[in-house]
Amino acid sequence: MGEEQIIFYFFAASVLISALFVVVMKNLVRSIFLFFVTLFSLAALYLFALADFIALAQVVIYAGGVLVLMLFAFMLSNRELLNSLKPVASGFKVNHFAGIFISLLFLFILFAVIIKTDFNQFDWMEERVPINASDNTTHQIGIQTMTTYLLPFEILSVFLMMALIGAAHLARKGGKT
Repeated sequence: MGEEQIIFYFFAASVLISALFVVVMKNLVRSIFLFFVTLFSLAALYLFALADFIALAQVVIYAGGVLVLMLFAFMLSNRELLNSLKPVASGFKVNHFAGIFISLLFLFILFAVIIKTDFNQFDWMEERVPINASDNTTHQIGIQTMTTYLLPFEILSVFLMMALIGAAHLARKGGKT
């Protein structure tokens, strides 16, 4: 096993383990920091897939923006309200078994569909093009955004502008009261 495979397996295990601990951790701050580890490890896996733009977007948007927002929301939240919440009693109830049964049924159906699917019938899978390490995905995404996907890009920019104007209006209204 080469060095690249060891690093890849390290980040893959880091994604799985930290994501599992995000779900089962009872301390919210530790869970947020483990989510941070999950997102950075996922960005490293994107780099292994030669998707440098997606890795950068993962770090900037999710790890940089969303997690900071989550931390501020936690720090500025009402502590009395959080302390008044009653802990959930451990143990399984009847509705837990129903949820587990439905989840296992869905998983079984999903595996059955995957096993019965003939992947040779998909033309787009047969015509796969190997990724060259020298290809610049950021350049290709920029060209596709400004040519093929120009209309959706402009519609999205108008929606974001409307959201910014609405946020400024709400912030201004909140200051007058």
